[in-house]
Amino acid sequence: MVDGLKGGPEAITAVFPETIVQTCIVHLLRNSMDFVSYKDHKAVATALKDIYRTGPLMPKPPRQLSPPSTPVHGGQKYPDIGQSWRRVWQEVIPFFSFPGEVRRIIYATNAIEALNSKLRRAIPARGHFPAMRPRPSCSI
Repeated sequence: MVDGLKGGPEAITAVFPETIVQTCIVHLLRNSMDFVSYKDHKAVATALKDIYRTGPLMPKPPRQLSPPSTPVHGGQKYPDIGQSWRRVWQEVIPFFSFPGEVRRIIYATNAIEALNSKLRRAIPARGHFPAMRPRPSCSI
């Protein structure tokens, strides 16, 4: 899973040729919500959730799938959402080839990344974690 790093997919496939590289679905969802007015957030978020949870059915080979056509994606109100999904659609398709249970795990890894990010920021601000037992004092 890559999150927009330039050259990331090429570097990964150069080292691991059998790897399935896909764009980060969470970043795509967050980007989509940037186009939406606050009053429509709930409806659009629900529509997007339906797409990434169910996704297109997989009767066709993945490369032949087209971006989902929903009122959100193909609608008149937020055409930029559809454009942003279509622009990276070939990198999104691998996500839909996984079963629903695996998709939930992929989506949940972003929550883990967020926790790790907060820990990385908190540790330098507060110093290292103190030892559970006191250090022996050195007396001469």
